[in-house]
Amino acid sequence: MSSISKLVKESCPKGVEFKKLSQVLTIKNGKDYKSYGKGTIPVYGSGGVIAHIDQYVFDKPSVLIPRKGSISKLYYVEEPFWTVDTIFYTDINTTIIEPKFIYYYLQSQHLERLNTAGGVPSLTQAVLNSIRIPIPPLQLQKHIVKILDNFTELSVELSAELSAELSARKKQYEHYRDELLSFYNNKHIAYKKIGGLAKFRRGSFPQPYGNSEWYDGEGAMPFVQVADIGNDMRLVANTNRKISTVAQPKSVFAPKGSIIISLQGSIGRIAVTQYDAYIDRTVAIFKDLSKELLPKYFVYQLQRIFAIKEKTARGSTIKTITKEEFTDFSIPIPSLEEQSRIVRILDHFDTLCNDITTGLPAEIEARRKQYEYYRDKLLTFQEA
Repeated sequence: MSSISKLVKESCPKGVEFKKLSQVLTIKNGKDYKSYGKGTIPVYGSGGVIAHIDQYVFDKPSVLIPRKGSISKLYYVEEPFWTVDTIFYTDINTTIIEPKFIYYYLQSQHLERLNTAGGVPSLTQAVLNSIRIPIPPLQLQKHIVKILDNFTELSVELSAELSAELSARKKQYEHYRDELLSFYNNKHIAYKKIGGLAKFRRGSFPQPYGNSEWYDGEGAMPFVQVADIGNDMRLVANTNRKISTVAQPKSVFAPKGSIIISLQGSIGRIAVTQYDAYIDRTVAIFKDLSKELLPKYFVYQLQRIFAIKEKTARGSTIKTITKEEFTDFSIPIPSLEEQSRIVRILDHFDTLCNDITTGLPAEIEARRKQYEYYRDKLLTFQEA
């Protein structure tokens, strides 16, 4: 019998009491920090530390819970800190519960499922206060925290090693991709401008429909923006943003399998759509590709072109590139047979580097799931 099982059996053989979160802590709002001077006290927002000042709002162990934005990204803090209004901090009753036990337990609850907003993810104090949390004896809580601390440390170290290896593989992949796609020393390969190889159209900005910018009625489809395009030629899962030609008659339609690209902000993100969608003005779609081009070969050439996007894009804050600038780029056009060979090689590399079901990404994901499995097992109790 493990030490944890023995402790559970000895200290709470009939189960443990559950309390509402409001019974073990007080949730408090953050506030603006800009009137204070620079210092060493970290200022937390929903995305992490955003500044350092010379004042603190709280100086005891606390769990920080984002109110808006990345609501599943919790922080455990033991040193003095400040929080802005997008993140809550907690004043915890340490006579009955360990602060870090709360942190681990709330992690296991996947707070993103408690989102109360249709746009930017949000949490309310009322929703959080109603969460029920087990209250095993403090000795057992401390033992569980120690186990999870050790397991977290090992998991982080291993993930860091795997991520470093993955980064090295991606650099290797980019090197071979560029070598395969450049044809610098082959005088027999013609170069042609993108504008002559495919039709190119930007999306459109959504216009308000009634009292809402989004429309979920007849014919509604996902509305894809730059943030929906990943770095691995894939889109994120179907977005909650939806529009329809009923509401947006000028919407630009991108059927499943379309090649789309971002032209503003994170420019050069390329995806092959996995579902029918409409696209934003900051995204463009390619249509009617030349018969000289295999679609996947074209996608890989687009990736190569935007490996130098920083040299081409304009704008100091938000990078952008115009249709005219972009369609003036030239790419080499080898035979379809050679294009197919290159695609097979790069698909294999891409799978090793990016596919979540294969290679290092799969190993990293497996470690994360293993950690979550054992964490959730340790934090599951029978209610008394």
